[in-house]
Amino acid sequence: MKLSKSDLTLLIFLLFVVLISGCKTVLKEEVKKKPNVLFISIDDLGPNLGAYDNKYIVSPNIDEFARNGMTFRNTYCQAAVCAPSRASLMSGLRPDSTRVWHLGDKFRKIHPNLVTMPMHFNENGYHTVCIGKIFHNYMPDSISWDEPDLRPAQYLKPEWLKRDGETFYVNKETQRKQKIRRDFLVSKRPNYYADGWNNGPAWEMEDVHDTAYFDGAQTELAKRTLTRLSEHDQPFFMALGYFRPHLPFAVPKKYWDLYHKDSLPLARNPFVPNLSPVMTMNSMYELRGYNGFSKLKHPTEHVMNEDTARMLKQGYYASVSYIDAQMGKVIQHLKDLGIYDNTIIILWGDHGWKLGEHNGWCKQTNYNIDIHVPMIICSPNQPNKGQQTFEITELIDMFPSLCELAGIESPSYLQGTSFVPLIENPDLEWKKAAFSQFHRRPKVTPDGKRYMGYSIKTKNYHYVEWYYWNAQKGERGEFVVAELYDSKQDPDENLNIAGNKENTDLISELSKQLEDGWRKALPD
Repeated sequence: MKLSKSDLTLLIFLLFVVLISGCKTVLKEEVKKKPNVLFISIDDLGPNLGAYDNKYIVSPNIDEFARNGMTFRNTYCQAAVCAPSRASLMSGLRPDSTRVWHLGDKFRKIHPNLVTMPMHFNENGYHTVCIGKIFHNYMPDSISWDEPDLRPAQYLKPEWLKRDGETFYVNKETQRKQKIRRDFLVSKRPNYYADGWNNGPAWEMEDVHDTAYFDGAQTELAKRTLTRLSEHDQPFFMALGYFRPHLPFAVPKKYWDLYHKDSLPLARNPFVPNLSPVMTMNSMYELRGYNGFSKLKHPTEHVMNEDTARMLKQGYYASVSYIDAQMGKVIQHLKDLGIYDNTIIILWGDHGWKLGEHNGWCKQTNYNIDIHVPMIICSPNQPNKGQQTFEITELIDMFPSLCELAGIESPSYLQGTSFVPLIENPDLEWKKAAFSQFHRRPKVTPDGKRYMGYSIKTKNYHYVEWYYWNAQKGERGEFVVAELYDSKQDPDENLNIAGNKENTDLISELSKQLEDGWRKALPD
């Protein structure tokens, strides 16, 4: 039978429709096959976990997670303070590229068109959701997410939308006093940091259910959200940012009861490193904002009494155990939903935290204790479950690594390196060094000057160069001084050996390696 021209046209059109429909079905199936991503941030969490050989901490759920995944024992952040660290790892760019150097720098204002990790995953077929602290608290970067800044219903009051999740207490009298103080602070300065709510006692231990505190309520919201997301064909990228163990250490009493403060060991090195320059230590201004600590002085001038130090350490440990319990609930819920085996789960801390080491508390230095962070990952069909790698990795490596694990192409401009080969072979020789930096501002430096410290951490040494810093231009000025620590002989970094004449050649070598930068430190 001979077809007419119109019949032939119709037949070609129908064949085209069938072909396109088939392609769409294949594409849809390909999208469905992509693994989900659960991206878990734990604020202020250094490697204080059983999985990192801390025998005093109670962290059974994270330790079990590590036994089913890969634990990275030598991971470093790019800046030991929240906003710069998070802007770096979420953008895949280092601090001198993001130009986010301290808490007040807003990367979206600096880079309005920057494509972040969740935006890239969204471009590759993922539905993206954010719960809790992923970017810095009051800069959630809503445009990065399909569902940004989700919060438990009880915390959605309009007057609390600028408030950080860590600032909520349970005790009614504490709440009353906190609001009085907050209203006073905001009346003096309307743009007060964290909307003035970051005041009150440094710890709280009410005998309440986990959900009475913000992170416990977040966990229930995360479980409900995962249930909803599991019912859709589209893969999800869900970020869950826990606020503890950030100050204040306000968690249910049962987690405090896991520890006896007098049985916890105090820091081995409660003193400022010998021969350290004036700008190296943080002033602990974060802790000074809480009740009873307003007169806390710089570590070079003040030693905290033992009972207070023990109380703070117990509070930090209790907070870690509280978050460990929340993590366990989320992992179990993934299993109950039947999606655990198709979900990449990565857990990380944004920087370390001092618990009396170097006579300091909080973060905000270039010292190893502040830049060394936990990172644990478990992915579908992962080889070497329960293994560890001691090769050097950085938080900035998460972006390209998750892309590779999800089977999507990484942006070409990323400044990190996928660590997926280490999952396959934990002993593979990897990066030669990790790079960090810290901006020391005049109001917290004993000599009132402004500096930028650039750090390079190799397997054997930790070397830091300090420069004067021009804040207006965002440029380093004259070289000031160096620090050098022998990571094998002095892992706690108690003695700066940069002034030793026998280290002249070593310093020249490390200085050149620092100047050459991260590209020259990549795996061969």
